[in-house]
Amino acid sequence: MNQFYEAPFGAGHDHVFLGEGHDSNGRKTWAVIALCSVMMIAEIVGGSLFGSLALVADGLHMSTHAGAMLIAALAYSYARKHVNNPRFVFGTGKMGDLAGFTSAIILAMIALLIGYEAISRFMSPVAISFTEAIPIAVLGLAVNIVSAWLLSGGDHGHHHGHSHHGHDHHDHHDHHEHDHHDHQHNEVDARDHNMRAAYVHVIADAAVSVLAIIGLLLARSFGWLWMDPLAGIIGALVIFSWSYTLIKDTGAILLDVNTNDAMGNKVKAVVKEAGDQLVDLHIWRLGPGHFGAVVSVLTNQAKREPAYYHALLKQHKGLSHITVEVQRTITAS
Repeated sequence: MNQFYEAPFGAGHDHVFLGEGHDSNGRKTWAVIALCSVMMIAEIVGGSLFGSLALVADGLHMSTHAGAMLIAALAYSYARKHVNNPRFVFGTGKMGDLAGFTSAIILAMIALLIGYEAISRFMSPVAISFTEAIPIAVLGLAVNIVSAWLLSGGDHGHHHGHSHHGHDHHDHHDHHEHDHHDHQHNEVDARDHNMRAAYVHVIADAAVSVLAIIGLLLARSFGWLWMDPLAGIIGALVIFSWSYTLIKDTGAILLDVNTNDAMGNKVKAVVKEAGDQLVDLHIWRLGPGHFGAVVSVLTNQAKREPAYYHALLKQHKGLSHITVEVQRTITAS
C-alpha cells in the first residue's frame, strides 16, 4: 500500500516572472513610438500643405506602425503595473506573449493587404509618381533603420544564461554537446516575444521599403512598371512567413504547450540520480526565462520531503515555480 501526499514548496513567494530586460525593452518601445509619431505628423501635415497624396498615405501607414508599437509598449506597462496582482495566478509574464501574438496577427493582415494591393496593380497598372514615391520610400527605410537601432540590444532570442550540471558518467565531449544543446533551448525559452514582435514589425517594414526602392528604381529606369507590384508580393510573402512563425511560437506558449524538452530532461535526471521514480511531470513557460513545473515522485525513502526535491531542482536556472508531490512506497512488515 502506498502512502500518498503532496505539498507545494515555498508558499508565499512572489510570482514575478518578467524577462530580465522587461523595463529596458519597454522604454525602447516608447522611444520608437515617439519617433514614428513625429514622422507621422510631419508627413501628414507636410503632405496636406504641399498637396502630396503619397506623403499623406505614408503618414497614415506610419500611424499603423506606431499602433503596433503601442500594443507592445502597453503590454510592458500593464505587466509591470500588475506584476504583484494576486488575480494573475502565475503572474503577468505571458502578457508579452499575448501582445506578440496580437502583433503577429496584425502583421499577417498587413501582408494580406499588401498582397491584395500588389495583385490589383498587376491586373490594373497605375501611374507612379517616381519623384515623390522614391524619396518617401527612402525616408521610410531611414525611419525603420533608426527604429531597429533603438530596439537593438533587446531580447530577440539572444539569452546568455547557462545551466550547469555535471554527470560523472559522461565524457567531456558529450558533456560539452549536452550543455550546448541546453544553451540553445535556453536562448529560445528566454525570448521576449513582445520585443521580438516589435522588432519583426520594424524589420519587415524595412524589407518592404528596400524592395519598394528597388522596384521603383527599375520601373523608372527601364519602364518595368510590373516591378513595383512584384516587389510588393515578395514583401507580403516575407512578412506573412515571419508573422506565421511568430503566431506559432506565441500561440504555443499561450496554450501552455511544453516546447522545452531540455528542461524536462533535467528534471528527469534529478529524480533518476536520486534513485527515485518520476510518476508525472508538467512543465510550462511562465514568462521569458521562467518555467513552472509540477513534479510527482515515487520514493521508498521515508524521510524525503518535497523540500528535498525542490532544493535539487532549484539548481537549474529557469525553474521559477516548482510544486513537488511525493508518493511513498511502503513495504509490508
